[in-house]
Amino acid sequence: MARTPVLLLALLLAGCGTTPAPSPAPAARGEWTAPSRSVSRAPLSEPPRITYPAVGGREYRTAKAQPGRGGLRYRVLVETDIEGLVVDDFAATVSSTLDDPRGWSAGGRRFHRAGPGQPYDFTIYLATPRTRDVLCASAGDGYTSCRNGDKVVLNVARWVKGVPGYGASLSVYRQYMVNHEVGHRLGHGHELCPADGEPAPVMQQQTLGLHGCTANPWPYRDGKRYAGTSGVYNDPAPGPDRGRR
Repeated sequence: MARTPVLLLALLLAGCGTTPAPSPAPAARGEWTAPSRSVSRAPLSEPPRITYPAVGGREYRTAKAQPGRGGLRYRVLVETDIEGLVVDDFAATVSSTLDDPRGWSAGGRRFHRAGPGQPYDFTIYLATPRTRDVLCASAGDGYTSCRNGDKVVLNVARWVKGVPGYGASLSVYRQYMVNHEVGHRLGHGHELCPADGEPAPVMQQQTLGLHGCTANPWPYRDGKRYAGTSGVYNDPAPGPDRGRR
C-alpha cells in the first residue's frame, strides 16, 4: 500500500495525466481579408510646351528622310531656337497632311520627304516670327506664314497658337497651314469664300478671316478639287508675335 502514493507522484512529475493545450483552430476559408492598399498612380505627363523667341538665329535642324522614293521632293527644316518640339514628329505631321487622300495628292501628285544631304525641290520651314519675315522677303508682319519661291515658311507662332475664332481644332488649323502654303508652291493663288456656311477653300486666307465660310484644311472634297473664285480680302494681319519663353 505504501508504494501507490510514490508511483502516483512519479507519474505526475513526468507529466503523465496532463492535458495538452489545444492547438489554435485554423481560420475558416474566406474569413481573412487582406489589408486594403492604395495604389499610387503617377500623373499623366503632358507634352512639352513649345517655346520660341520672336527673333531666331536662322539655324536649322533637318528632319529625316521619308521611306520610299519618287514624287515632288521636299525637305523639312525647324529653326533651332524652337524648343519642346521633336523635329521628326513635326515632319511626320507635314508628311501625313501631304499624303492624305483629301490633300494635294488626291490630284495624282506624289510627295517625298528628303533627308539631310539629299536632293530636294522645295523646303518647308518651321520658323520664328522674325525669321519668317526674312525668309518670306516681303512685308514683315511676323504673324502669317508664306511661300517665297521654293521656300514654304510656316510661322511657329501660328503652329503653336492657331488663330482666334477659327472654329476648329489646332490640329485642323495646322493641316490648313501646310496645305495652303504648299498650294502656293504648286501654283495656286488666293480664293474667296463661295457662300455663307460653306467650307472655306484651302486657298482662302483662313488665317485672317473666314468671311462666313467654315474652317476647311483640304483642297479636295469627295475626290473633287474644291475651290472658290480667285481673289483676296482686305484683312490686315493682327501684328507681329513677340514669342514666348
